[in-house]
Amino acid sequence: MYGLHQARRRGALWLSAALVVILAAIVAWMVMPLSPGIVVLQFAWSPRAFGEIVHVWPPEDLARYRAHLPVDFALLFAYGAFGYLLATRTGLFTPLPPRLRRLAPSVLALAALFDAAENVLHAWLTEMPRFDVPQVYLASTACSGLKWTLLLAFGVLVVWALAVADDQGEVE
Repeated sequence: MYGLHQARRRGALWLSAALVVILAAIVAWMVMPLSPGIVVLQFAWSPRAFGEIVHVWPPEDLARYRAHLPVDFALLFAYGAFGYLLATRTGLFTPLPPRLRRLAPSVLALAALFDAAENVLHAWLTEMPRFDVPQVYLASTACSGLKWTLLLAFGVLVVWALAVADDQGEVE
């Protein structure tokens, strides 16, 4: 019975990882033709900067961007779940200090929360011109910055945990 429970626990982790890879590939494929790219749009902190990007895009590119948002929502749920499962169902973060071990399960989930807020704001901002709400553009950029910071922080935690485990002879 324990083996079956353990297999289910690992299965959920592998499923979430597979979903992240598949959904990230779909998102990349969907937005690849956009120029300027979506990362530039994510850091367009003012109505003018945002407008300069979306007005360069032909209508079909703006439609492509908006069409990617539902897939991106699925991706953010997948990577949030993956981070939580990796942190709670493996011993990967065991070599880290206790505070970081407690923090690890929430890092990607929090990144996903900021990503969701960014997506909602971008859906609203790309629906029609909204140049009279500069604070919304700034909030969107803040969400993007926090999302990317947390994604990078999770990567650093993973590398740190692997390095410490390797130093302790726990990784082959």
